Amino acid sequence: MTRAEFISRLADRLGHLPAGEVKAAVLAITDRIGLALQNGERVEIRGFGGFSLHRRPPRVGRNPRTGEAVNVAARFAVHFKPGKQLRERVDAVRD
Repeated sequence: MTRAEFISRLADRLGHLPAGEVKAAVLAITDRIGLALQNGERVEIRGFGGFSLHRRPPRVGRNPRTGEAVNVAARFAVHFKPGKQLRERVDAVRD
C-alpha cells in the first residue's frame, strides 16, 4: 500500500474528517518519525512497533556486471521491529 492509498483509505474510514486534514495528519506523523530518526532517537508506537537505526559497517562489495570490487561506505539503515499486538494480528489472519 502506498502512502496515497493509506491516506485515501483512512479518509474513507474517518468520513467526518476532510481528506486534506487526514493527509496533513499522516504527513505530520511520518515527518516527526523521520526527524526523530535523524536525531538518533528510537520511535515506539505501542501496539504497532518501533523504528530505530542500525549502523552498517563499511564493506567491500562487488559490481554485479564486472565483478570489480567496490568500497561501500558505512551507513545507517532504518530498522522496524513489529510490536506484539501487530504480530499477533498478522499471525491470526495468516493461519
